[in-house]
Amino acid sequence: MYKILKKVLLSPSVWLYDIEAPRIAKKAEPGQFLIVRTDEEGERIPLTIADFDRQKGYVSIVFQEIGAGTELLGKLNEGDYILDVVAPLGRKTHIEPGMGTVVCIGGGIGVAPIYPIARGMHQAGNKVISIMGAKNKDILILEKEMRAVSDEVLITTDDGSCGIKGFVTTALQQIIDRSEKIDEVIAIGPVVMMRSVVEATRPYKIKTVVSLNPIMVDGTGMCGGCRVQVGDEIKFACVDGPEFDGHLVDFKGLMSRQRMYKDAEKEETNHVCKLSKIKGAI
Repeated sequence: MYKILKKVLLSPSVWLYDIEAPRIAKKAEPGQFLIVRTDEEGERIPLTIADFDRQKGYVSIVFQEIGAGTELLGKLNEGDYILDVVAPLGRKTHIEPGMGTVVCIGGGIGVAPIYPIARGMHQAGNKVISIMGAKNKDILILEKEMRAVSDEVLITTDDGSCGIKGFVTTALQQIIDRSEKIDEVIAIGPVVMMRSVVEATRPYKIKTVVSLNPIMVDGTGMCGGCRVQVGDEIKFACVDGPEFDGHLVDFKGLMSRQRMYKDAEKEETNHVCKLSKIKGAI
């Protein structure tokens, strides 16, 4: 059982939880993820570790209520317990001094998992340029935290309500056009966003890393649900990743696999909503 120490609403339907987990916090590294399960009948939900504090013994997650599992998770409060937290899983981000200028891109709630990476790059002495993207200013998250670990922050919003009007690739192109020497780009967010970033850097042969979040179930590579084509190889995001060379990822196949689960998720969400109404009436 893992106690929820803090619950903060970052934007509509997006929550940040600090979870008491001293042994996990001791081992966690930027880029890794965890799997939570709210109760015995709950689904396994993979979430990238958004932060960790080794001294205070907690890890942070950020999630959006978009399905049955995350809706149940969102109903928990400070002081409540999560049944299972399995972590740290996956391979950590490659971070070391002397990497040069790193552009860290977070789209939507992808800002949360890019934060510890940007912090790690900054602490290692690298130049960090962060790009944060959102549909509008009301759903922009963790701006203060990102500014604290970045040499420069560019914000983009679809409607122009904050920062540059456009997408994260709009800001990325501005950095490229000013002849900034970019040694690496790391992008986390919706698959379509990461694909756009990859296509923007491809002509310039800029190393681009993406963190994939296809369907994960067991987190050990046994189920095969998270398999993805990377170059000429089949990889499993949970054990071989979640980070891969974006220029080698088969995004078309990845997006096709994600659509396979939409009907099942919708059915499960409707089932959970019905159960909630029944319990509320009792």
